[in-house]
Amino acid sequence: MEDERLDPEQLLEKWKKNEQSLRSGRLKVFFGYAAGVGKTYAMLKEAHEQLAEGKTVLVGYVEPHARPETESLVAGLPMLPTKKYEYKGIVINEFDVDAALQAKPSIILVDELAHTNAIGARNRKRYQDIEELLKAGIDVYTTVNVQHIESLNDVVEQVTGVHITETVPDTFFETSSLKVVDIETEELLERLKQGKIYHSENAKKAMANFFKTDNLTLLRGLAIRKASDHINTTNQQETQKNTGIHSKLLTIIDEKNPDMTKKCLRWTARLAQALGTEWIALEILEDTSEHSESENSKLAAKLGGEVVTLESDNQRDTIVQYVKMRGVTDLVMGKVIKRSRFIRLYRPDLEDELVAFIPDVDIHLVPYQSNKYLLNKYTVKKKNLHSIFTWKDFYMTIGLLVVATLLSELGSYFHIGDQNLILIYILFVLLVARITTGYLWAALASIASVLMFNWFFVEPLFSLTVYKQGYPVTLIFMLLVALLVSNLMMQIKKQAFYAMKREHQLEILYELNKKYLITHDKKEILSTTAEYLSNMLDREVVLYGEQELKYPEGAPIKGPLRSLEELAVANWVFVNQKEAGYGTDTLMGAKALYLPVLSNGVTLAVIGIEKSKENPITDEIISFLELISTQLSLAIEQNKLTSERQLILFESEKERMRGNLLRAISHDLRTPLTGISGSVETILNDNDTAKLPEDTKRKLLVGIKEDADWLIRMVENLLSITRINEETMKVAKSKEAAEEVVSTAIQRIRKSYPNSEIKVTLPDEFVLVPMDSILIEQVLFNLMENAIRHSESDSPIFVTVGLTEKEITFEIADQGKGLTPEQLKLLFSGMTKQNTPVDSKSGMGIGLSIVKTIIMAHDGTLNAENRPQGGAIFTFTLPLERKEQK
Repeated sequence: MEDERLDPEQLLEKWKKNEQSLRSGRLKVFFGYAAGVGKTYAMLKEAHEQLAEGKTVLVGYVEPHARPETESLVAGLPMLPTKKYEYKGIVINEFDVDAALQAKPSIILVDELAHTNAIGARNRKRYQDIEELLKAGIDVYTTVNVQHIESLNDVVEQVTGVHITETVPDTFFETSSLKVVDIETEELLERLKQGKIYHSENAKKAMANFFKTDNLTLLRGLAIRKASDHINTTNQQETQKNTGIHSKLLTIIDEKNPDMTKKCLRWTARLAQALGTEWIALEILEDTSEHSESENSKLAAKLGGEVVTLESDNQRDTIVQYVKMRGVTDLVMGKVIKRSRFIRLYRPDLEDELVAFIPDVDIHLVPYQSNKYLLNKYTVKKKNLHSIFTWKDFYMTIGLLVVATLLSELGSYFHIGDQNLILIYILFVLLVARITTGYLWAALASIASVLMFNWFFVEPLFSLTVYKQGYPVTLIFMLLVALLVSNLMMQIKKQAFYAMKREHQLEILYELNKKYLITHDKKEILSTTAEYLSNMLDREVVLYGEQELKYPEGAPIKGPLRSLEELAVANWVFVNQKEAGYGTDTLMGAKALYLPVLSNGVTLAVIGIEKSKENPITDEIISFLELISTQLSLAIEQNKLTSERQLILFESEKERMRGNLLRAISHDLRTPLTGISGSVETILNDNDTAKLPEDTKRKLLVGIKEDADWLIRMVENLLSITRINEETMKVAKSKEAAEEVVSTAIQRIRKSYPNSEIKVTLPDEFVLVPMDSILIEQVLFNLMENAIRHSESDSPIFVTVGLTEKEITFEIADQGKGLTPEQLKLLFSGMTKQNTPVDSKSGMGIGLSIVKTIIMAHDGTLNAENRPQGGAIFTFTLPLERKEQK
């Protein structure tokens, strides 16, 4: 044993490894304003310092700069081999994230944070590789320039005139530490001229375009300000907590002006970072069922905003209600400078309307100059001709207008009046709006109805010319009424469609919640949810639990989403708590989109949705899945809490059983042992035993035998407890004949109490009951013995066996003095509160405590009460159907 003990240094090393596995890695960013300022050099130099302190340092990837100083520093550090990818005949060396995770050093160096990985890599961007390393508890050193920060992308483009495509989300830097690497712009340009940054040809191009004195000066100031804002964010958040001053920003995503929205999102992100506050990006769509995630939604998420998508045809009212509901303090939206005055006449600016409805909210307008204002022309959702024009709607419109004309001809024949003919046409315009899809057909029907009424029923007939006084005004009003009424009908129909869709979703949630209430384990919850989602979305949906992902070899392979490759993607999502697969930047070749189900930072399951070109994954599907995942996480947590509660109850019952047994044993052993000891001592201490009367000697010996028999029965009771599984508090059951068990128990009781009279009543049919026959026999013996000893009556004991559809009932009744109120109260609540000694003469003894334990282990019930005609009756039931052993 002494050789196996760890010394203090081994224990400390073990503790450090355990701590590293539990915590997330720390990110240190060497931050600069342009290439060549010395970021990689500073990173390598600090890595050498950490290596000298005894930490495990590994170079994951360093860009080959061909600079002697940098190369000498790289040579002094252990390097990780790169992973090779071939693309169009060119071999590309990339950072090997899998090898890094396997090596698991204390610190790893990964250069060029904003780099885009080669096609075929697991992640599209290098910062996503670093996220995996941080999740695994590995500290990372990396480098990046200010122009690659997503929130500053538009500012950099405005300053330099160069559009940067490779950017890093601002959320990536939330918990990182920034180390600014800075040199004077003149020194940087001098290094560029000397060829220390690029070769001579590239250096000339760089100086002519990006590397200009004004550009570098502005970028340098931008980098220093960004680092300063990053450092001050934590202090500002603490100030907000202490003072109670809280801001919440909201940015409106405008589909009609995507470029303006990008500018607003980046401006809001910079403001939120400076204030250290949260912000929301609100996208309002008329129909989410055909809308996939927009580029602006992805940009908002990358910038650290909470993206919310709402379905509504009234943008203004939706914004007002949402602002009030979320407690927004500042609203950010774009302002188109060149907007037609004609458009403003019938459609006022949204910001002007919001000022009147939410005067307490500060509205920030970000100016945007556009060459034209896109009116009802959506860049994200483009409607093609097929979605607008369908032959079915065309035939329905023509048919209804023909029917309206025929009815009008009939009405004209009976002289019902022109005003009634107009109403007939308006009625059929409503029918067109009700039956067809879109505003187009209702508007066409409105115009056509006016023309047809004029052609067929207004003098001169079969001409569009109007001679009758007042009829031009009548026709104009008819057209306006038809257009307004048809428009109202379309709005009502759309609202009814939204209501029906929401009702369907609520119905699904209601049915799922009902299913969750009757499920018993996590596996059943996941399978039920997957079945409901598959039926609703009309595609394969799978839900992976932790057990299935940890042991994939035991998972049945059914369908394309159950292969080992897809399981690997789902396992990545489970570990990294990020979406992956189809439509994402990670493991893009998967056959499905995988989303984690999270609760309090813990992954509970993974949802996989099969991809489909005919039926793409839209915003509506994603929003509904997020709602379902919330309900699913609550159901899993509830199931977990229920299981833990049952375990606590089991443990509590076990402890109470042990306590009752120990208390009963301590009292029940005392009386018989005292009796035996006293009787034996009397006989041994009598010197003249021959003069001791025979009846006295016999009485003493009979007492010794009775006490010995009592101890034997007590030992049998205690041994019967060992047949109960201590972990589950259950017993191994087999089907036994109730008649035989009762008969065996009566034979045993008659050996101990031959003079007692026992009357038995059994059911007419032969009954097989799932039970442990030895334990139930012990229960019957204890209850009959209790009735004989404590009833203080010579009258018969009644044993009755009854049968119902689901259970069998055993009743043991006596005709004695019955149970006292105190005994009835303490009988099933334990003996902890019993004040009188529990001994073999006056107390209820160990027998009833064991009876209760055995009946509970059989999933049965036990009751006791006094009979109206005198005496006590004990009743216990056993279920006829065997329950599943958990």
